[in-house]
Amino acid sequence: MMTELLEPTVDFVFKQIFGSEENKDDVLLNFLNEALRETEPKPFVSLVLLNPQMDKNALTDKQAILDVRAQNEDGKQVNLEIQVTNKYDMPKRSLYYSAKMYEEQLAEGQFYKSLKKVISINILTYNQIPNERFHNIYHLREDHTGELLLDDIEIHFMELSKLRLTPHKMDDRLVNWLLFINGAPKDRWEELAMDTPGLKKAMTTLEFLSQNKETRMLYEMRKKALLDEQSALDYAQSRGRAEEKAEVAKKMLHEGLSVSLISKVTGLSEIEIEALSKQIH
Repeated sequence: MMTELLEPTVDFVFKQIFGSEENKDDVLLNFLNEALRETEPKPFVSLVLLNPQMDKNALTDKQAILDVRAQNEDGKQVNLEIQVTNKYDMPKRSLYYSAKMYEEQLAEGQFYKSLKKVISINILTYNQIPNERFHNIYHLREDHTGELLLDDIEIHFMELSKLRLTPHKMDDRLVNWLLFINGAPKDRWEELAMDTPGLKKAMTTLEFLSQNKETRMLYEMRKKALLDEQSALDYAQSRGRAEEKAEVAKKMLHEGLSVSLISKVTGLSEIEIEALSKQIH
């Protein structure tokens, strides 16, 4: 009986594939060199993991961030994170963590010129950026000329849901990586790994993790925590929408508009609108 594979989009699994000492020199290094092909003049040669440990107690903490942080031979730092929960604040969060990584480099008495570039790569399972590109890259640029102020802050968003929307060559190695992360079936693995260095080892790691009983138990704990968080966020958002509709309905009632018209405009039932009417009289 074949063991069902764990989902690489669950951050607990993702961190073990990309953020382990065993995989940093081939899996992580190769992935980053594909991800940064457009922006880095030369490939990274080596990496040091800055947060290789994983606190098992954090797995049930819905707010815990299981990211992968690494530094290359030139002192450039990369933060790699996968997000399945839309917290509606990802651009601000990513900028905050980038700024924090940048600021933390400077020890007392050091000069600003010693600051090195920081790169944030956010892999998302939901849509964030309002275009059809699956890979968007941001820098600090002048509004009118597009001139780069400095290359020290770089933020990437890779949206897995857009992979099928964006025209790309089938031999695009970054696409191969992202298809694997997005749960490509095993019968496609050989094709994806054929011309993509490091991807075969990532696949082997996922198979090994999927067969480990303790890992599977921890995975289920983490998955439940993430689902609970998404449910809470969805509930909060739906509450917010309901309150907005109620406010619009109350204003329309004040204007003396008919219950049937208010129902059509807001989507609230006539019974709900009658109840609101009683509240304001």
